Amino acid sequence: MASITLPERCDRGTVQALLPELVALAGTGPIVIDAGKVTHVGQALLQLLVSARHSAGGATIEASPALAEAARLTGLAAVLFDEVRP
Repeated sequence: MASITLPERCDRGTVQALLPELVALAGTGPIVIDAGKVTHVGQALLQLLVSARHSAGGATIEASPALAEAARLTGLAAVLFDEVRP
């Protein structure tokens, strides 16, 4: 199972830098995205994560509290996570 670890700050620039790596992993099987250290969640990250979840093979996202809260506030928690977090 392939994995990728996200940095603390995930803004548009970070997502642009991560995109080639995620594209290369897409279709190779399930991906684990470790977002446990993310403290800054940009809109581009949320879009990327939704796309990763819907890609061939899918993705499991291990969320930080900041990411879990951003997903909850935007109504994306059920889309991004296997379990909806409180």
